[in-house]
Amino acid sequence: MTRCDIVVAGHICVDITPKFLPTPARTIGELLVPGKLLEVGACVVSTGGPVSNTGVALSRIGAKVDLMARVGEDTFGSIVVGKMREAGCGDGIRRIKGEVTAYTIVIAPPGIDRVFLHDPGANDTFTADDVAYERLDGARLFHYGYPPLMKKTCANNGEELVRMYKQAKEHGVTTSLDMALPDPDSPTGRIDWRALLENVLPYVDIFLPSVEEVLFFLERDRFLEKRNEARRRGIESLDLVTPDEYSRLGAEVMKLGAGIVALKSGHRGIYMRTAGADRLERFGRAAAPDAANWAGRELWSAAYHVDQVANATGSGDCAIAGFLASYLRGETIEQALDFATAAGRQNVLVYDATSGILPWAETAAAMKSWRKKKLDITAAGWRFDDCGQLWHGPADAR
Repeated sequence: MTRCDIVVAGHICVDITPKFLPTPARTIGELLVPGKLLEVGACVVSTGGPVSNTGVALSRIGAKVDLMARVGEDTFGSIVVGKMREAGCGDGIRRIKGEVTAYTIVIAPPGIDRVFLHDPGANDTFTADDVAYERLDGARLFHYGYPPLMKKTCANNGEELVRMYKQAKEHGVTTSLDMALPDPDSPTGRIDWRALLENVLPYVDIFLPSVEEVLFFLERDRFLEKRNEARRRGIESLDLVTPDEYSRLGAEVMKLGAGIVALKSGHRGIYMRTAGADRLERFGRAAAPDAANWAGRELWSAAYHVDQVANATGSGDCAIAGFLASYLRGETIEQALDFATAAGRQNVLVYDATSGILPWAETAAAMKSWRKKKLDITAAGWRFDDCGQLWHGPADAR
């Protein structure tokens, strides 16, 4: 008998999010002017990071979740433990004497890309020994998030991360990994990310980064060029990533060892690439629901339309929760992508990360009245499925 559906481990923090009033400013520089008093609304204090965001969202959808994370014996640590217990999944949060709890100040004005002020705190000392592997024996899937924001996890080309995933696979679980975009000028931002991925991805069944993160990890110079151009044009850098680049990055990640790669893309939805049936068969207890449906796919699902974004913090984490919940339920790959974008939509309608996430049945019923954003792909080999409302890429087997 399984103890839980999924263990979610890794980064956790307190998110402090002031509510910004409507503004005509289009860039953060126009809004945050030195010496200016900027009036804001009520402050939302919530927990953040994948252990909180993905873990709680999975629980709200209906999955049975076990959490593993570290916080300090401080006020923020008490907030984290209290909020996780309120969500019904706080027993795995360890309080570490002498360390401080991570926190993030989220600056998210309407219509302007977010800025984060982050102290990684106790996350920086998370190692493979912080995972209670005996609790994986009853689980189907092990999910870990944000190693780029966890110093010891990434040290020595991911030595601790590799040790963690090797041991997880020895316990028979399917594994998934989420990433974060580090400051390129920080020590973590300057490590050899390609080497780290080469080391760990053979033990990762499902890889769930954003497209900007993978571009940074594998093609740092190209990432910096696109970021600089995006800033000049006042757009997001992901808008400059072409469909051909998505296909190339997805194929390269699979060559490094992952079985499924999903590139989260904000308002552009989610791109997904999967390996052949032979790789999917090695997934562990949460094997791919239907190899004929899941193997050799290249798909891109558009995001759902929203009239007004309240706060997009944690939208990628919630999209992951929607995807993993669908996967564990045995849904088709098309349905799993659709539900991932649905959970992402629910996230951006509220100021915290997870209160907008509804149980599976309620979300499935609500989705019938939602509409997708228009996503135009003109690259060669792509075709639109009007019935399924998603794009099939040139490498798609169906």
